[in-house]
Amino acid sequence: MPVVSNSGAEQFLNLIRKSRRGKFKIYIGMSAGVGKTYRMLQEAHSLMKNGIDIKIGFIETHQRAETQSLVDGLPVVPRRKLFYKGKELEEMDVQAIINLHPEIVIVDELAHTNIEGSQNEKRWQDVMDILDAGINVISAVNIQHLESLNPSIKEITGVDVSERIPDSVLQQADEVVNIDLTADELVTRLKEGKIYTQDKISLALQNFFQSEKILQLRELALKEVASQLERKIETELPKSAQLKQELFLACISSNHEIAKKVIRKTARLASYYGSKWYLLYVQTEKESGDNIGLAAQRHLLNNLKLATELGADVIRLKNNNVAKGIFEVTEQKKITTICIGKPHLNLLNIILNTAVFNQLLQKLSASDIDIVILS
Repeated sequence: MPVVSNSGAEQFLNLIRKSRRGKFKIYIGMSAGVGKTYRMLQEAHSLMKNGIDIKIGFIETHQRAETQSLVDGLPVVPRRKLFYKGKELEEMDVQAIINLHPEIVIVDELAHTNIEGSQNEKRWQDVMDILDAGINVISAVNIQHLESLNPSIKEITGVDVSERIPDSVLQQADEVVNIDLTADELVTRLKEGKIYTQDKISLALQNFFQSEKILQLRELALKEVASQLERKIETELPKSAQLKQELFLACISSNHEIAKKVIRKTARLASYYGSKWYLLYVQTEKESGDNIGLAAQRHLLNNLKLATELGADVIRLKNNNVAKGIFEVTEQKKITTICIGKPHLNLLNIILNTAVFNQLLQKLSASDIDIVILS
């Protein structure tokens, strides 16, 4: 009797599921008001005229007249009504969409946080469920909601955006379309009342809708879409035509602020190269649970979770020789680039104080492995 490999069967099942999965298109923009929702609705009308079974799963018009007018005539899946803190609220009805099983569904506000008690915490997770059910999805998100860009967005706008999506969500899209406007065009739309109501325009002009901020956000959006296009080209090229695959290793200590920066910047690098990446935390005796305290342990766990959300495979080792731990993982995972913090950081100080560091540098040099020191 032939022996059936479980791993082989699972691999084949995963291939079947992948082929049945819905296609995913995302409209991305530098800010509210550039016209993402408007473009989605225009596309929905065009598809419906061509006989495609398309439905609106969730749309947010923000009371914009020109956007609201495009909702008319499109089939809408009724929203789920929920009571939360004494108020009746509405959420997208994921199960209803899956049951109706249209060819395409429109889902706005990808970074939205669902009401407490919903099946998923975030709307992007709802979209993953819909895609897994074999339904194609067209969605939209602003660049400031991308997790790894959070520090840059905060620096540009002064706002810490709370609703964010992992970079991996954008990477799973089959198509990413940038809705682009010049700063002048966006400000004009704002002044004409096409983005916010009249009582909010003056405040918006003083804060978010300043030319220099818009230009920086526009640059981020254009760069992100360009990197997505590069990744798509690379994945569709024959393997023989591609350069060697980069593999990144982010190395962190229990210093949570530094670790967070290293994680986000490594995620950006990996995203740019379309590469797999790992997060390594080497726990010495000095950083054991008994020595670093509950607060530090909580921060560490949050950072490991952040890395996972950003697409990393997390590796935890116990080794009093940090450099040796890095060396072993680098060899085992065939890492091409190691990412660490600035020289004054605790992790690098630990490495510098070990005899293995010189050996590590020699090995990296011989193996053509790069070290990136992140600011």
